[in-house]
Amino acid sequence: MIQIKIRANCSKSNHPMAAFVTMASIKFPTGEPMARSMTAFARNTIDFSWGSITCELRSVNHRFLETGFRVPDTLRQIEMPLREIARKKLTRGKVDCSLQLAFNNSDASIEADLHLAKRYIAIAEELAGALKNPAPISPLDILRWPGILKEQNIDTDALLQAATETFDATVDQLLEGRQREGDKLADMIEQRLTGIEAQVVIVRDNLPTILQDQRLRLQQKLSDLKEQLDSDRLEQEMVIIANRSDVDEELDRLQAHISEIRRVLKSNDSIGRRLDFLMQELNREANTLGSKSIAGVTTQASVELKVLIEQMREQIQNIE
Repeated sequence: MIQIKIRANCSKSNHPMAAFVTMASIKFPTGEPMARSMTAFARNTIDFSWGSITCELRSVNHRFLETGFRVPDTLRQIEMPLREIARKKLTRGKVDCSLQLAFNNSDASIEADLHLAKRYIAIAEELAGALKNPAPISPLDILRWPGILKEQNIDTDALLQAATETFDATVDQLLEGRQREGDKLADMIEQRLTGIEAQVVIVRDNLPTILQDQRLRLQQKLSDLKEQLDSDRLEQEMVIIANRSDVDEELDRLQAHISEIRRVLKSNDSIGRRLDFLMQELNREANTLGSKSIAGVTTQASVELKVLIEQMREQIQNIE
């Protein structure tokens, strides 16, 4: 729980006790750590006395939050409030929503707006005159046109409120699905991080041996030339080679990035973009490790690192 205290200087107030006003503490719940996926599906049907409302939500990856709605004309006016609910609860992903109404026959009667239907037919006939072979218009097709059918004996305000509640409950269900998949993705990322740590340990443990072998190879090459060796110059050359081949800094940065990724995974914010950036940094260090390689151990470790990083990057694209 985060607690913030705000003190405001109110010396200019006319109130005799207003030298200082200390506002009440404001507390914000920190929430639970989460890594939520952007792909999920939720379907929810809620029954009411007059019938039922079915809400279906499909969510896929997207750089930003994009919502699309397919709702009956009766519910068209609440589309913006529904978008606002989605905006408050979701931050990223392409979300498609479908709302369907089902009325009980005993509670609702259906009437057709014949005046509006005649206007539609007149326009359709005018358009048909401009076509060579117009298709015939079916009465059932006319009933599907917007505004033709009207449901009676239903409280519109109650209907809109019920639709909003159904959508809100379905969004919560979608979030639960996102969270479940996000937990699996976090476990997968943790496994890959453990693999990266294992490669770091392998390189670090073998680094003294690698430098010693490089020293021996250089001495062997120089002895093959049968030249008088200058021990001081040899030491200087070995220092230069050791500096060029030193990957301690890269290994330290890899370990630091691993710790940061684990910290981010425990955050309750939207972490997808931050994790993607950290993957770029991990890949940069793996490339540097490969470019400095003077032994098969470091080369193999660099390849393994790139494989593990790419596996994480593919899954991080799904994280909100």
